[in-house]
Amino acid sequence: MLGCVIHGQDDLRVAQLPVPEPGPGQALVAVRYGGVCGSDLHYWRHGGVGDFRLREPMVLGHEVVGTVLEYGAGASGPAPGTAVAVHPATPCGVCPECSAGRRNVCRDTRYLGSAARFPHVQGGFAARVVVPSEQLRALPDGLELRRAALAEPLSVALHAVRRAGDVAGRHVLVTGAGPIGCLVVAAAKAAGAARVTVTDLLPEALEYARVAGASTVVRADDPDDAGWPDEVDVAIEASGVAAGLDACLRRVRRGGVVVQLGMLPPGQSPFAGNLVVSREIELRGAFRFDTEFDAALELLAVEPAFDGLVSAVVPASEAESAFALAADRTRSCKVLLDFAVAP
Repeated sequence: MLGCVIHGQDDLRVAQLPVPEPGPGQALVAVRYGGVCGSDLHYWRHGGVGDFRLREPMVLGHEVVGTVLEYGAGASGPAPGTAVAVHPATPCGVCPECSAGRRNVCRDTRYLGSAARFPHVQGGFAARVVVPSEQLRALPDGLELRRAALAEPLSVALHAVRRAGDVAGRHVLVTGAGPIGCLVVAAAKAAGAARVTVTDLLPEALEYARVAGASTVVRADDPDDAGWPDEVDVAIEASGVAAGLDACLRRVRRGGVVVQLGMLPPGQSPFAGNLVVSREIELRGAFRFDTEFDAALELLAVEPAFDGLVSAVVPASEAESAFALAADRTRSCKVLLDFAVAP
């Protein structure tokens, strides 16, 4: 079967891999679509994500949807032939974080296509993938696989908005209009935000933010842009750069909330810490998600506007060109790999 394997920086290979067999408690899924995530791009371009560095070849991908084929011994779930989305996380269930209901920050989790642990957890960019059966979610009625491929990144966005607290009737600033930033816009609107302002350096990216429901878009490199708000109630940093965090801290009101969602570069990042003190700003992190995955599927099922964020679908055999397209934010938002014709 066809799979997309990262061997190191700038070394992505489409290779023939053995077809896996489901073991006890596992399900075998025929993957249809896999969304190229920013973390996949980081592994490709830099050999790692943040502090997670590649130490062995790894199948990429954690945004995958497909069809159930069969189960291993003792496993159960949606019937074979059912269209499903795959929740990419397998928390340990016993650590202090899991016991406290914060499974998204489990200290011993397994996450598809992640180098956070060694041996790495192989990902879902393959024609067939084996996962624990409890990670399967049957798609709600009316939700097609193509749109369902947004479930994982939308879950990330939903979790970030929940970390911000109640945003109903509030003005939310989102820095960064990449796929995650655009989905944060949609998540904030779904949570009742009265206004969402989005900043980015690229006008093409800001147009996708409009598709997602942004009230106002602002060129981040233009301090005189009339769209800049004097202050906002909540700011969500989705660009992963220190300048985005600085903008959030300077634009959020006194006593407001800033959520750091974008993964900053490894090492130390400068930020306006004195503003956190003098304005008593609450700075919160947001990492991955948990039960938001189910909420994401329900939201995708009722909102066709999400289709506008899928900018391209590329055959899995052309993975490197798909990655190059996904990395070019002037030409794309969310790019999907299509494994429909993969042997």
